[in-house]
Amino acid sequence: MSHYILLINWTEQGINKIKESSDRYSSFKASVEKAGGKFIGGYYTFGEYDVVIIIEAPNDETVMSLMLKVGSVGNVRTKTLKAFTAEEGIKIIKDLP
Repeated sequence: MSHYILLINWTEQGINKIKESSDRYSSFKASVEKAGGKFIGGYYTFGEYDVVIIIEAPNDETVMSLMLKVGSVGNVRTKTLKAFTAEEGIKIIKDLP
């Protein structure tokens, strides 16, 4: 499975409904697992992003579907990074011609 880092910011709607964020968090976690993925961890942060989530998923299409579903509700804006473990990155680099 591939790894993904999700960088999340609340919209005005999302911050106005901040007390519902724990329910939304739990719902997203369940959605990831239902889609065949694994929820690695989630972090409320301050600075440039409000939440950072790390997941594993079977493919890019699964993640795109999850993120479109989340975004369509209107509580958050997301950025998604496909990530490689250090071992995967090292192998890619070693295999360079």
